[in-house]
Amino acid sequence: MGAAERQALEEEVSELRNKLIEARQSVCDTALQNETTEVEQVTLAVKARKTLKGHLNKVFSMDWAMNSRHLLSASQDGKLIVWDSYTTIKEAAIPLKSSWVMTCGYAPSGNFVACGGLDNTCTIYNLQKKDDVGACKITKELIGHDGYISNCRFLSDSQILTSSGDRSTILWDIETGRQTTVLEGHVGEINSIALQSPGSSTFISGSTDKKNKLWDIREGMCKQTFDGHEGDINTVSWMSNGHNFGSGSEDATSRLFDVRSDQQLAVYGVGEPGTTGISSVAFSKSGRILFAGSNDFSVYVWDVLRLEGICRLEGHENRVSSLGVNDDGSALCTASWDSFLKVWN
Repeated sequence: MGAAERQALEEEVSELRNKLIEARQSVCDTALQNETTEVEQVTLAVKARKTLKGHLNKVFSMDWAMNSRHLLSASQDGKLIVWDSYTTIKEAAIPLKSSWVMTCGYAPSGNFVACGGLDNTCTIYNLQKKDDVGACKITKELIGHDGYISNCRFLSDSQILTSSGDRSTILWDIETGRQTTVLEGHVGEINSIALQSPGSSTFISGSTDKKNKLWDIREGMCKQTFDGHEGDINTVSWMSNGHNFGSGSEDATSRLFDVRSDQQLAVYGVGEPGTTGISSVAFSKSGRILFAGSNDFSVYVWDVLRLEGICRLEGHENRVSSLGVNDDGSALCTASWDSFLKVWN
């Protein structure tokens, strides 16, 4: 392909993209803040109730179990730890082959956990089976990505979804270790994925190409693309209603999107782009509150409907790398590069 032909194609793509943006804007007849001015303000008193100490290096990721009590953390000290959030007891400490871990995930059954990172491999561990020295056995090592594993999410004990810096997302059959579906469409590294609901075949992805994409695994294709962010997207998370999702970016904003209207609904900003990038987001059970973990060591708490800041959670001494609200909505867990996790409610 010659330079002139390439330039002509790029101009055509740009023109089509602008037409799509114009069409989207033409059907946007109101703004969220215009419709929620009469909504009562939220009052919230959140405190750090527990600090989970045990890791010796940066904690990169955490994930709640479906029972809303246990949680999993992954650290670059080369350990996965399963915690009892009620008692702060470590129920399992799993040594990893590679300390360069970036993500972890808990299976819906609670029987398996997974992790991945710069080794380009997603490793599955069985919490119910131990080896001779009492360590959890490796069930399967899933090898196939050409880049780091940025996220892993179980659909069931037999299927897991992984995203990667190689710009692809792969659905795996855990028992055979084979790739079931490979999804491609981003032009940048995929930093985050989130299933619409446990076991769902629909998920959202966020990428360094500044776009969120909605995928249907059954059809093996992208169904919608959402623009708006002006920097790398680090994190995505669904609201419990399954119609709205949030994302956080290096542009120092969190944003709310609606898949039904194909629109961006709101922008929640915390500072100047590049100074307070958003590393992780999660919604309260009701969806009224948005938690945004930041590079400035804080968690920003937003009123989703009024687009107002409620409070700022402080206590970590380094970047808040990951956070999540448990399934029953009773607690928020934050993980940080300061090597600690905190449980808030």
